[in-house]
Amino acid sequence: MADEELRRAYPEPDFVDDHWELLEIPCHWRSSPVFSDTDGPLLHRTRFDAPGVFGPGADHADEADEPRRSWLVLDGVFYTSDVWLDGAYLGDTEGYFFPHAFEITDALAAQSEHLLALEVSCRPETDKAAKRNLTGVFQHWDLLDQDWNPGGIWQPVRIEQSGPVRIRHFRAVCRDATTAVATIALRAVLDTIAARTVELVTTIDGVEHRRAQPLALGENRVEWTVPVVAPRLWWPHTLGDPELADLSVSVQTDGGLVSDERHRRIGLRSVEMHDWITFVNGERLFLKGSNQGPTKMALAEATPEDLARDIALAKAANLDFLRVHAHVSKPELYDAADEAGMLLWQDMPLQWGYHRSVRAQARRQARELVDLLGHHPSVFVWCGHNEPMALDVEPATMTDPRSRAGLVARAVAAQVLPTWNKSVLDHSIRKVLDTTDGSRPVVPHSGVFPHPPLFAGTDTHTYFGWYYGDESQFATAMRWWPRLARFVTEFGAQAVPADAEFLEPERWPDLDWERAYRRHALQKPFMDRAVPPADHATFDEWRAATQRYQAILIRHHVETLRRLKYRPCGGFAQFNFADGFPSVTWSVLGHDRQAKAGYAALADACSPVLLVSDPLPAAARPGDRLVADLHVVNDLRIALDDMILSVHLLLGEEEVARGRSWTGSVPADSCVRVGRLDLLVPAATGELAVELVLRPADPDHPPVTPAFGPDVQFPLRRRTTIAVG
Repeated sequence: MADEELRRAYPEPDFVDDHWELLEIPCHWRSSPVFSDTDGPLLHRTRFDAPGVFGPGADHADEADEPRRSWLVLDGVFYTSDVWLDGAYLGDTEGYFFPHAFEITDALAAQSEHLLALEVSCRPETDKAAKRNLTGVFQHWDLLDQDWNPGGIWQPVRIEQSGPVRIRHFRAVCRDATTAVATIALRAVLDTIAARTVELVTTIDGVEHRRAQPLALGENRVEWTVPVVAPRLWWPHTLGDPELADLSVSVQTDGGLVSDERHRRIGLRSVEMHDWITFVNGERLFLKGSNQGPTKMALAEATPEDLARDIALAKAANLDFLRVHAHVSKPELYDAADEAGMLLWQDMPLQWGYHRSVRAQARRQARELVDLLGHHPSVFVWCGHNEPMALDVEPATMTDPRSRAGLVARAVAAQVLPTWNKSVLDHSIRKVLDTTDGSRPVVPHSGVFPHPPLFAGTDTHTYFGWYYGDESQFATAMRWWPRLARFVTEFGAQAVPADAEFLEPERWPDLDWERAYRRHALQKPFMDRAVPPADHATFDEWRAATQRYQAILIRHHVETLRRLKYRPCGGFAQFNFADGFPSVTWSVLGHDRQAKAGYAALADACSPVLLVSDPLPAAARPGDRLVADLHVVNDLRIALDDMILSVHLLLGEEEVARGRSWTGSVPADSCVRVGRLDLLVPAATGELAVELVLRPADPDHPPVTPAFGPDVQFPLRRRTTIAVG
C-alpha cells in the first residue's frame, strides 16, 4: 500500500523491499488474499537484468549505422500508473485496455541491472453518477460484485526493441471489400531519431506493396491504402467461410534493414447498417445475439481457452453475434471470434454517468480502441456508451419502493431531455470513432428510446416481465410502438445457476438477501414479482422455477422479434450470455458455464428455421378457443420449397384434434405468415399439447443442406403445453 513516505523512497534502486509481498504479474491485486479488501493504490517493484543487446558495448546488427532503441511496454494496467526506472520518472498511464510504451534506450545502455517501479491506482468511484475512471462494467454494474476493484497490472510487462525508426501507433482497417477488390487503410505514427527516407513494406498473404516515405525528426503521421485484388472475403459463419489474411507492415532503412514491424491477422469484408438492418459484403443478415460481460470478473485470469469457449458456446446456441458489453476484453476473444465467424458489437468501456472532466480522455481512448481492434473483421459496430443516464444504482435504491420510483423518474428524464453524457460526451466519442475508422457503423449510445425532437433513438433495452409489466406484454408493446423493435439489445430475467453454493442454500428460506444482492447481483424485489421465493418449499424448487421463467421469457421475446424480421426488426441481443463471477443474473450460462434452462430456450428460439405461433395461454378450460397466427421463419440463404405445416392437439401422445394444414414455400431469409390456428379445447383434463409440424410434401425429400451451417432435418416440431381443467 502506498503512503507519502513510501512514494518518495520506493523508486530508488537501493530501497529495501525484502518484506514486501510477492505478486505474480499479470494479476488483479484483489486476487491475492493479502490485498483482497484493498482499493489501493499499490506500489510495485521488480529487478531485472538486461544483458547482451541491452548492455553497454553490445553488438548490434546495424551498429555501423545507428544503435537499437529499447521500449518498456505495459500491455494493460487498471487503471492509472506512475512509472519509474532506476529512480528516474518515465511518465504516467491512463486507460486499462490498450498498451502504453516508454523509450528506455539510454537507461538500458547505462547498466545491466535495473529496477522498475510502478504506483498503480484504481480509485473507487464514490459518486457513480459522475465517474472519472473509464472502466465500464468493472466498477459499475449490477452483474458483478458491487465492492470489486479491478486494480492491478493485468496484462504482461515487456521490453521491445526497434531500430532508429519506431512504429509508435499502428492502425489497419478494411475500408471496403467486394469480390473484385478490397481496400485496406493503414495509419502509422513513426518516431525517428533523425530525418531520413524509409520504405514502408506492406505484405498481405505474401504479396508486397512498397512505398518510399520521407520522415522528419521526431513523430510523423503517415496514412496510405493498399488494394487487394480478388480478395478472399471474410464472412460471418451463417453466410460463408471466415477467411483471414496475414498482414505485416515493416519500416526499412538503408540497405533494407527492418527497423520495426507490425503483424496482424485481418479479414477483408465490408459492413453497413441501414435503419438497423445489417449487411455484410452486401448480404443482408438478421442478427441473433446476446450480451457478453467479462468472461471473468478478474479478467487477467481468463485463459485463451476460456475466451474461445464462450465464442464456441455462442455459436452452438445459433447466435450470430455477441455484444461485448461496456468493456474491452482480452485479445484472444477477438481472435477466436474472427476464426469462428462470430460478429461482435464492441462497446467503449462507458456505463451510465460520467464526470465532465473525462471528455478528452474518452476521445483519446476511442482512438486507441480503433488502433487496437480495427483490424478484426468480427467487430462490426462501435458503440460509444451504454445507457448514458447519470444514475447510481445502489442496493438501498433497489429495495426501497420510493427510491426505485425516483430512479425511474430520473431515468425517463435522462432519456428524453438533453444531458451532458448523452448529448455532448457520446456524440463527441461517436465523431472520433467515425472519423478514426470509417469502415463500420457507429452507435453513439445504447438503450436510448426515441424521443423529441427527431424521435431517432438508438437500440432498445426493455425488461417486460422483470422490471415492469408481464412478459406477454412485450409483443403488444412492439406492435404499438414499432420503432422500439428495430434492434432490441437487452431483455431477460434473472435465474439461479446450477452451482449456487455461494447463496448458502442450506439456510433456505432465510438466505442472506442483502449479501446476495451486493455481492452476487440477485435483485430480490423483482424476483419477488416474477418467481417469489416464498412460494417454494425448497431452494431446489425455487431455482428450477427461476430457470423455467427465464426460459419462457427468452423464448417469447425472441419469437416476437423474429416474427418482425426486417419489418422493422434488424436483430436482437438477449441479456446476458455468461457470468464472470458466482452470481444470480440474467445470464443463460453460470460462472462455471453450466447451462441454465434459458440456454436451451435461446438456442431453440434462434434455430435457422423456426415455427412460431402467437403466445398461447398457460391454462385453459374445455370449450375455450385457441386462436393464434402461425409463422415460419427461414434464416437460410435457400428457399424451403413444397413444405407442409400441420397443427395437432395431443393429450399425452394421443391426437385428439387436428387443425388446418398449409402447403407452400418459404423464401430464403424471410418470415412468412402461413395461417391461423383456431381450435376448441376438448372436454378433458390434464396437459394438452399444441404441436406444429413442418415437413416436405415429398416424404422422400432429403435433409435441407445449406451452403453453411448444419443440415436441417425434417420434420421440424414445435410443441406448446397447456394445462386443461
